[in-house]
Amino acid sequence: MIKEIINFILHIDSFFITLIQSYGNLVYLLLFFIIFLETGFVLTPFLPGDSLLFISGAFAAAGFLNVYILFFILSVAAIIGDTINYWIGNYFGERVFLKFIKKEHIERTKLFFHHHGKKTIVLARFVPIIRTFAPFVAGIGKMNYFTFLSYNIIGGVFWVALFVFLGFYFGNISYVKDNLTLIVFLVIILSLIPAFWEYIKHRRKNKLYK
Repeated sequence: MIKEIINFILHIDSFFITLIQSYGNLVYLLLFFIIFLETGFVLTPFLPGDSLLFISGAFAAAGFLNVYILFFILSVAAIIGDTINYWIGNYFGERVFLKFIKKEHIERTKLFFHHHGKKTIVLARFVPIIRTFAPFVAGIGKMNYFTFLSYNIIGGVFWVALFVFLGFYFGNISYVKDNLTLIVFLVIILSLIPAFWEYIKHRRKNKLYK
């Protein structure tokens, strides 16, 4: 399963062309579903987020998709996904899911909350894995729903807008079109840097108190 996901990410441009040719406008629904799952369920943090948004914008720049429809649909998917994830955490708590997910992901997200407070709901949008667990942990912690919702909307819209329109405005550059797989890979690496930096700081802090 993981091998197929990695293969999909590394060859996402080829998959996109095939999907558009085969399903036409149904691709919008598929993209909605992927972003919804990536943000809405703690069992699916491995799905592509940043890279999918970027390449969607790039294909919109090439005329295959409408960038404004993309922006609207994927923003809605991101907001609904986080909302569902919040209520899952609020209702079930973490014990139900500890059999299926790594406890370190939960702990890392709690640490992120400790450092950034409520802003975590916005900032986590730009950090893979933590993006998926942040609304879940907010639900576990019984964060006020309307406070959560306001940060959720801001974060969801800004996250989708940033990557979709980056893809759209840079997608027609010759170098980007000719090296789309490399660009996608760089987007993935850059998006992992904040989580890696938080992990390093956490390790250093623990060593100081030993």
